Amino acid sequence: MDKSCYRKIHRYKYQLVQDYEIDLGLTGFSVETPYLRLNQDGKMTVRATYAWDGPSGPTFDTPSLMRGSLVHDALYQLLRMEQLPTEQKEFADKLLREICIEDGMNRLIAWIVYQGVKWFGGASAQAGTERPDRIICVPPEK
Repeated sequence: MDKSCYRKIHRYKYQLVQDYEIDLGLTGFSVETPYLRLNQDGKMTVRATYAWDGPSGPTFDTPSLMRGSLVHDALYQLLRMEQLPTEQKEFADKLLREICIEDGMNRLIAWIVYQGVKWFGGASAQAGTERPDRIICVPPEK
């Protein structure tokens, strides 16, 4: 009998339906994962099917926060995977604020969002805490 296998995703709420590309200006890194690519020239591609949990903390999933949360979550994932050095957390946090302002968020609210991830986002960016995918097969292997 053939088996069927699927990947159990964790607490994610959103999934990209097409690739998203952004020029981060973060040069000197070359990272390739199944869902993310960061080129030496600073361009990051978040691939279609990438899943993320949207804005975290005491906030709402508003249009002005969604793109920023996507890019921020992708960068934090690279930090957890130790594909970026820990010093890049500050870059990710500031970029979140910039993208939110670009997408129409009030500057004061964007500053509050930035302060939240600056002070309370450390555990989410901590190297070595990336949860591995769980592959489940039915029927289970014996």
